[in-house]
Amino acid sequence: MYSLALGSAVVLLLAATLIAKLPLRWWWIRACEFPRLQLAFAALLTALLSLPLESPWRWLLLVASLLVVALQARFILPWTRLWPLQVQDAEPGHQSRCITLLIANVLTTNRRAARLLEIIRQNDPDVVLTLESDAWWQEQLDAELDEKWPHSVKIPLDNLYGMHLYSRLSLSNTRVEWLIQDDIPSIHTEVTLESGDTLRLHALHPRPPAPNESEETLWRDAELLLVGKTIHREPAPTIVAGDLNDVAWSRTTRLFCRISGMLDLRRGRGMYSTYHARYPLLRWPLDHVFTSEHFTLKALRRLPYFGSDHFAILVSLCFRPSRSDEHDCPEADGDERKWARETIREARSRDQQD
Repeated sequence: MYSLALGSAVVLLLAATLIAKLPLRWWWIRACEFPRLQLAFAALLTALLSLPLESPWRWLLLVASLLVVALQARFILPWTRLWPLQVQDAEPGHQSRCITLLIANVLTTNRRAARLLEIIRQNDPDVVLTLESDAWWQEQLDAELDEKWPHSVKIPLDNLYGMHLYSRLSLSNTRVEWLIQDDIPSIHTEVTLESGDTLRLHALHPRPPAPNESEETLWRDAELLLVGKTIHREPAPTIVAGDLNDVAWSRTTRLFCRISGMLDLRRGRGMYSTYHARYPLLRWPLDHVFTSEHFTLKALRRLPYFGSDHFAILVSLCFRPSRSDEHDCPEADGDERKWARETIREARSRDQQD
Protein backbone atom coordinates (compact mmCIF):
# COMPACT_ATOMS: atom_id res chain seq x y z
CA MET A 1 0.00 0.00 0.00
CA TYR A 2 2.87 2.38 0.87
CA SER A 3 4.63 1.76 -2.46
CA LEU A 4 1.35 2.19 -4.36
CA ALA A 5 0.64 5.53 -2.68
CA LEU A 6 4.20 6.70 -3.26
CA GLY A 7 4.09 5.55 -6.88
CA SER A 8 0.83 7.41 -7.45
CA ALA A 9 2.34 10.59 -6.04
CA VAL A 10 5.37 10.28 -8.32
CA VAL A 11 3.14 9.71 -11.37
CA LEU A 12 1.13 12.85 -10.53
CA LEU A 13 4.29 14.92 -10.09
CA LEU A 14 5.73 13.69 -13.37
CA ALA A 15 2.42 14.26 -15.17
CA ALA A 16 2.15 17.85 -13.88
CA THR A 17 5.73 18.49 -14.97
CA LEU A 18 5.20 17.15 -18.50
CA ILE A 19 1.76 18.73 -18.97
CA ALA A 20 3.29 22.18 -18.38
CA LYS A 21 5.43 21.65 -21.49
CA LEU A 22 2.40 21.36 -23.79
CA PRO A 23 2.01 24.45 -26.05
CA LEU A 24 -1.69 24.79 -25.22
CA ARG A 25 -3.55 27.70 -23.61
CA TRP A 26 -6.10 25.90 -21.45
CA TRP A 27 -5.95 27.36 -17.94
CA TRP A 28 -5.33 24.04 -16.16
CA ILE A 29 -2.35 23.29 -18.40
CA ARG A 30 -0.77 26.72 -17.93
CA ALA A 31 -1.51 26.52 -14.19
CA CYS A 32 1.02 23.68 -14.01
CA GLU A 33 3.72 26.28 -14.69
CA PHE A 34 3.00 28.10 -11.45
CA PRO A 35 4.00 25.68 -8.63
CA ARG A 36 7.35 24.58 -10.04
CA LEU A 37 9.15 25.14 -6.73
CA GLN A 38 6.47 23.23 -4.82
CA LEU A 39 6.57 20.35 -7.33
CA ALA A 40 10.37 20.19 -7.09
CA PHE A 41 10.28 19.98 -3.28
CA ALA A 42 7.51 17.36 -3.40
CA ALA A 43 9.57 15.28 -5.85
CA LEU A 44 12.63 15.59 -3.64
CA LEU A 45 10.52 14.28 -0.77
CA THR A 46 9.25 11.29 -2.80
CA ALA A 47 12.86 10.55 -3.79
CA LEU A 48 13.86 10.38 -0.12
CA LEU A 49 10.81 8.30 0.77
CA SER A 50 11.60 5.80 -1.98
CA LEU A 51 15.08 4.99 -0.61
CA PRO A 52 13.96 2.61 2.20
CA LEU A 53 11.64 0.67 -0.12
CA GLU A 54 12.47 -2.97 -0.77
CA SER A 55 10.09 -3.08 -3.71
CA PRO A 56 11.48 -3.73 -7.22
CA TRP A 57 9.96 -0.32 -8.11
CA ARG A 58 12.35 1.46 -5.77
CA TRP A 59 14.85 2.62 -8.39
CA LEU A 60 12.16 3.55 -10.89
CA LEU A 61 10.46 5.79 -8.31
CA LEU A 62 13.78 7.30 -7.31
CA VAL A 63 14.82 8.06 -10.90
CA ALA A 64 11.37 9.47 -11.79
CA SER A 65 11.40 11.69 -8.71
CA LEU A 66 14.88 13.01 -9.47
CA LEU A 67 13.85 13.59 -13.08
CA VAL A 68 11.03 15.84 -11.86
CA VAL A 69 13.48 17.73 -9.63
CA ALA A 70 15.87 18.23 -12.55
CA LEU A 71 13.16 19.36 -14.99
CA GLN A 72 11.72 21.84 -12.51
CA ALA A 73 15.14 23.12 -11.43
CA ARG A 74 15.86 24.03 -15.05
CA PHE A 75 13.10 26.64 -14.84
CA ILE A 76 13.47 27.93 -11.29
CA LEU A 77 17.27 28.17 -10.91
CA PRO A 78 17.52 31.49 -12.82
CA TRP A 79 15.35 33.00 -10.06
CA THR A 80 17.78 32.04 -7.31
CA ARG A 81 21.10 33.49 -6.16
CA LEU A 82 22.86 30.63 -7.96
CA TRP A 83 22.30 32.42 -11.29
CA PRO A 84 24.06 35.49 -12.74
CA LEU A 85 22.28 38.82 -12.36
CA GLN A 86 20.31 40.00 -15.37
CA VAL A 87 20.01 43.60 -14.12
CA GLN A 88 23.22 44.89 -12.56
CA ASP A 89 23.42 46.55 -9.15
CA ALA A 90 23.44 50.34 -9.02
CA GLU A 91 26.44 52.22 -7.71
CA PRO A 92 25.96 54.84 -4.93
CA GLY A 93 24.84 58.33 -5.85
CA HIS A 94 23.01 59.62 -8.93
CA GLN A 95 19.87 60.04 -6.80
CA SER A 96 18.28 62.53 -9.20
CA ARG A 97 18.35 59.84 -11.89
CA CYS A 98 16.69 57.19 -9.71
CA ILE A 99 13.04 56.23 -9.34
CA THR A 100 11.33 54.17 -6.63
CA LEU A 101 8.07 52.36 -7.40
CA LEU A 102 5.67 50.65 -5.03
CA ILE A 103 3.28 48.16 -6.66
CA ALA A 104 0.36 46.76 -4.65
CA ASN A 105 -2.58 44.59 -5.63
CA VAL A 106 -4.87 45.76 -2.84
CA LEU A 107 -7.62 43.07 -3.22
CA THR A 108 -10.87 44.95 -3.83
CA THR A 109 -12.64 43.51 -0.76
CA ASN A 110 -9.71 44.26 1.56
CA ARG A 111 -10.48 47.20 3.86
CA ARG A 112 -7.11 47.58 5.58
CA ALA A 113 -6.24 50.71 3.63
CA ALA A 114 -4.66 52.34 6.69
CA ARG A 115 -2.00 49.62 6.82
CA LEU A 116 -1.11 50.05 3.13
CA LEU A 117 -0.96 53.82 3.52
CA GLU A 118 1.37 53.39 6.48
CA ILE A 119 3.64 51.18 4.32
CA ILE A 120 3.60 53.83 1.59
CA ARG A 121 4.53 56.59 4.06
CA GLN A 122 7.34 54.47 5.52
CA ASN A 123 8.90 53.72 2.13
CA ASP A 124 8.13 57.09 0.49
CA PRO A 125 8.22 55.90 -3.15
CA ASP A 126 8.19 58.24 -6.14
CA VAL A 127 5.40 56.28 -7.80
CA VAL A 128 2.58 54.23 -6.29
CA LEU A 129 0.65 51.78 -8.46
CA THR A 130 -2.39 50.02 -7.03
CA LEU A 131 -4.35 47.25 -8.71
CA GLU A 132 -7.88 45.98 -8.00
CA SER A 133 -8.61 49.43 -6.53
CA ASP A 134 -12.26 50.55 -6.76
CA ALA A 135 -14.04 53.79 -5.81
CA TRP A 136 -13.74 53.02 -2.08
CA TRP A 137 -10.00 52.51 -2.42
CA GLN A 138 -9.69 55.68 -4.47
CA GLU A 139 -11.32 57.66 -1.66
CA GLN A 140 -8.83 56.28 0.88
CA LEU A 141 -5.83 56.77 -1.40
CA ASP A 142 -6.80 60.28 -2.49
CA ALA A 143 -7.09 61.50 1.09
CA GLU A 144 -3.48 60.52 1.84
CA LEU A 145 -1.65 60.67 -1.48
CA ASP A 146 -3.09 63.51 -3.56
CA GLU A 147 -1.02 66.21 -1.88
CA LYS A 148 2.40 64.56 -1.93
CA TRP A 149 1.85 62.55 -5.12
CA PRO A 150 -0.08 65.14 -7.17
CA HIS A 151 0.29 63.55 -10.61
CA SER A 152 -2.18 60.72 -10.95
CA VAL A 153 -4.19 58.41 -13.19
CA LYS A 154 -7.36 56.99 -11.63
CA ILE A 155 -9.45 54.13 -13.00
CA PRO A 156 -11.84 53.02 -10.21
CA LEU A 157 -13.59 49.80 -11.25
CA ASP A 158 -15.53 47.20 -9.29
CA ASN A 159 -14.63 44.30 -11.61
CA LEU A 160 -11.24 43.56 -9.93
CA TYR A 161 -9.37 45.48 -12.65
CA GLY A 162 -9.39 49.00 -11.23
CA MET A 163 -6.02 50.73 -11.32
CA HIS A 164 -4.56 53.87 -9.71
CA LEU A 165 -1.24 55.55 -10.33
CA TYR A 166 0.08 58.31 -8.04
CA SER A 167 3.38 60.05 -8.73
CA ARG A 168 5.42 62.87 -7.26
CA LEU A 169 7.31 62.97 -10.56
CA SER A 170 5.56 64.66 -13.46
CA LEU A 171 3.68 62.54 -16.00
CA SER A 172 3.17 63.33 -19.68
CA ASN A 173 1.61 61.78 -22.78
CA THR A 174 -0.55 59.68 -20.46
CA ARG A 175 -3.00 57.20 -21.99
CA VAL A 176 -5.46 54.72 -20.55
CA GLU A 177 -5.86 51.89 -23.02
CA TRP A 178 -8.05 48.80 -23.25
CA LEU A 179 -5.59 46.76 -25.24
CA ILE A 180 -7.34 43.45 -25.80
CA GLN A 181 -10.60 43.41 -23.83
CA ASP A 182 -12.88 46.36 -23.11
CA ASP A 183 -13.05 45.68 -19.34
CA ILE A 184 -9.28 45.41 -18.74
CA PRO A 185 -7.51 48.80 -18.59
CA SER A 186 -3.81 49.58 -18.71
CA ILE A 187 -1.87 52.80 -18.11
CA HIS A 188 0.87 54.09 -20.42
CA THR A 189 2.72 57.27 -19.54
CA GLU A 190 6.04 59.07 -19.58
CA VAL A 191 7.69 59.89 -16.26
CA THR A 192 10.22 62.70 -15.92
CA LEU A 193 12.95 62.12 -13.33
CA GLU A 194 14.38 64.91 -11.17
CA SER A 195 17.37 64.92 -13.52
CA GLY A 196 15.10 65.79 -16.45
CA ASP A 197 15.50 62.35 -18.05
CA THR A 198 12.27 60.75 -19.28
CA LEU A 199 11.21 57.12 -19.19
CA ARG A 200 8.13 55.22 -20.33
CA LEU A 201 6.00 53.35 -17.82
CA HIS A 202 3.48 50.65 -18.75
CA ALA A 203 1.17 49.52 -15.91
CA LEU A 204 -0.63 46.24 -16.59
CA HIS A 205 -3.06 43.83 -14.94
CA PRO A 206 -4.20 41.26 -17.54
CA ARG A 207 -6.94 38.72 -16.94
CA PRO A 208 -5.73 35.60 -15.06
CA PRO A 209 -6.16 32.04 -16.31
CA ALA A 210 -8.74 30.61 -13.91
CA PRO A 211 -12.11 28.86 -14.29
CA ASN A 212 -14.04 31.85 -12.92
CA GLU A 213 -12.11 34.34 -15.12
CA SER A 214 -10.92 32.75 -18.34
CA GLU A 215 -10.77 29.17 -19.55
CA GLU A 216 -7.69 30.09 -21.60
CA THR A 217 -4.60 32.24 -21.22
CA LEU A 218 -5.10 33.73 -24.70
CA TRP A 219 -6.11 37.23 -23.56
CA ARG A 220 -3.45 37.51 -20.88
CA ASP A 221 -0.79 36.30 -23.30
CA ALA A 222 -1.95 38.66 -26.04
CA GLU A 223 -1.88 41.73 -23.78
CA LEU A 224 1.65 41.02 -22.59
CA LEU A 225 2.91 40.28 -26.10
CA LEU A 226 1.21 43.37 -27.55
CA VAL A 227 3.01 45.59 -25.03
CA GLY A 228 6.23 43.69 -25.73
CA LYS A 229 5.89 44.37 -29.46
CA THR A 230 5.27 48.07 -28.80
CA ILE A 231 8.41 48.31 -26.66
CA HIS A 232 10.46 46.57 -29.36
CA ARG A 233 9.07 48.79 -32.09
CA GLU A 234 9.61 52.04 -30.15
CA PRO A 235 12.82 51.54 -28.15
CA ALA A 236 13.26 53.92 -25.21
CA PRO A 237 14.06 53.73 -21.48
CA THR A 238 11.08 51.69 -20.29
CA ILE A 239 9.59 50.11 -17.17
CA VAL A 240 6.74 47.58 -17.17
CA ALA A 241 5.04 47.05 -13.81
CA GLY A 242 1.96 45.33 -12.43
CA ASP A 243 0.27 42.12 -11.49
CA LEU A 244 0.75 40.10 -14.66
CA ASN A 245 -1.11 37.04 -13.34
CA ASP A 246 1.80 34.97 -14.54
CA VAL A 247 4.95 33.60 -12.97
CA ALA A 248 8.40 34.82 -13.93
CA TRP A 249 9.46 31.48 -15.45
CA SER A 250 6.36 30.81 -17.55
CA ARG A 251 6.42 30.33 -21.30
CA THR A 252 4.53 33.61 -21.83
CA THR A 253 6.55 35.85 -19.50
CA ARG A 254 9.85 34.60 -20.86
CA LEU A 255 8.56 35.17 -24.41
CA PHE A 256 7.43 38.68 -23.42
CA CYS A 257 10.99 39.43 -22.31
CA ARG A 258 12.43 38.12 -25.58
CA ILE A 259 9.87 39.99 -27.71
CA SER A 260 10.43 43.27 -25.85
CA GLY A 261 14.09 42.91 -24.90
CA MET A 262 13.14 43.71 -21.30
CA LEU A 263 15.10 42.47 -18.29
CA ASP A 264 13.82 40.70 -15.17
CA LEU A 265 15.07 42.22 -11.89
CA ARG A 266 14.57 38.95 -10.04
CA ARG A 267 16.93 36.84 -12.12
CA GLY A 268 19.96 36.02 -10.01
CA ARG A 269 18.38 37.57 -6.91
CA GLY A 270 15.47 35.40 -5.82
CA MET A 271 11.78 34.85 -6.44
CA TYR A 272 10.33 37.55 -4.18
CA SER A 273 7.00 35.73 -4.38
CA THR A 274 4.08 38.11 -3.84
CA TYR A 275 1.08 35.74 -4.02
CA HIS A 276 -0.54 34.16 -1.98
CA ALA A 277 0.20 36.37 1.05
CA ARG A 278 -1.74 34.18 3.49
CA TYR A 279 -0.48 30.75 2.38
CA PRO A 280 3.34 30.45 2.61
CA LEU A 281 3.40 27.04 0.90
CA LEU A 282 1.44 28.31 -2.10
CA ARG A 283 3.43 31.34 -3.18
CA TRP A 284 4.83 32.43 -6.51
CA PRO A 285 5.92 35.71 -8.14
CA LEU A 286 2.91 37.32 -9.85
CA ASP A 287 3.72 41.03 -9.36
CA HIS A 288 6.55 42.16 -11.62
CA VAL A 289 8.79 45.02 -12.66
CA PHE A 290 10.70 44.66 -15.93
CA THR A 291 13.15 47.23 -17.25
CA SER A 292 14.98 48.05 -20.45
CA GLU A 293 18.76 47.90 -20.49
CA HIS A 294 19.03 51.57 -19.44
CA PHE A 295 18.58 50.88 -15.72
CA THR A 296 20.48 49.41 -12.80
CA LEU A 297 18.89 48.15 -9.60
CA LYS A 298 19.29 49.98 -6.32
CA ALA A 299 16.78 48.03 -4.19
CA LEU A 300 14.18 45.28 -4.50
CA ARG A 301 12.00 44.34 -1.53
CA ARG A 302 8.80 42.52 -0.77
CA LEU A 303 6.85 44.58 1.73
CA PRO A 304 4.85 43.48 4.81
CA TYR A 305 1.36 42.02 4.79
CA PHE A 306 -1.45 44.57 4.64
CA GLY A 307 -4.58 42.42 4.32
CA SER A 308 -4.49 41.64 0.61
CA ASP A 309 -3.83 38.25 -0.95
CA HIS A 310 -0.75 39.91 -2.52
CA PHE A 311 2.27 41.44 -0.87
CA ALA A 312 3.31 44.82 -2.19
CA ILE A 313 6.72 45.08 -3.83
CA LEU A 314 9.18 48.01 -3.77
CA VAL A 315 11.72 48.64 -6.53
CA SER A 316 14.34 51.38 -6.81
CA LEU A 317 15.95 51.81 -10.23
CA CYS A 318 18.65 54.18 -11.46
CA PHE A 319 18.73 55.49 -15.02
CA ARG A 320 22.26 54.62 -16.17
CA PRO A 321 22.30 54.29 -19.97
CA SER A 322 26.10 54.36 -19.94
CA ARG A 323 25.98 50.88 -18.35
CA SER A 324 23.60 49.40 -20.92
CA ASP A 325 26.32 47.22 -22.41
CA GLU A 326 26.64 45.40 -19.06
CA HIS A 327 23.26 43.79 -19.67
CA ASP A 328 22.61 40.81 -21.92
CA CYS A 329 19.18 41.55 -23.39
CA PRO A 330 17.03 38.59 -24.50
CA GLU A 331 15.89 38.53 -28.12
CA ALA A 332 13.12 36.63 -29.90
CA ASP A 333 13.64 34.75 -33.14
CA GLY A 334 11.42 34.96 -36.22
CA ASP A 335 9.18 32.05 -35.22
CA GLU A 336 8.54 33.56 -31.79
CA ARG A 337 7.61 36.94 -33.28
CA LYS A 338 5.26 35.21 -35.70
CA TRP A 339 3.64 33.29 -32.84
CA ALA A 340 3.21 36.56 -30.91
CA ARG A 341 1.52 38.23 -33.89
CA GLU A 342 -0.85 35.31 -34.34
CA THR A 343 -1.70 35.27 -30.61
CA ILE A 344 -2.59 38.98 -30.66
CA ARG A 345 -4.62 38.61 -33.85
CA GLU A 346 -6.55 35.63 -32.49
CA ALA A 347 -7.31 37.37 -29.17
CA ARG A 348 -8.63 40.48 -30.88
CA SER A 349 -10.70 38.44 -33.32
CA ARG A 350 -12.26 36.23 -30.67
CA ASP A 351 -12.96 39.13 -28.33
CA GLN A 352 -14.86 40.92 -31.10
CA GLN A 353 -16.85 37.75 -31.82
CA ASP A 354 -17.75 37.40 -28.14
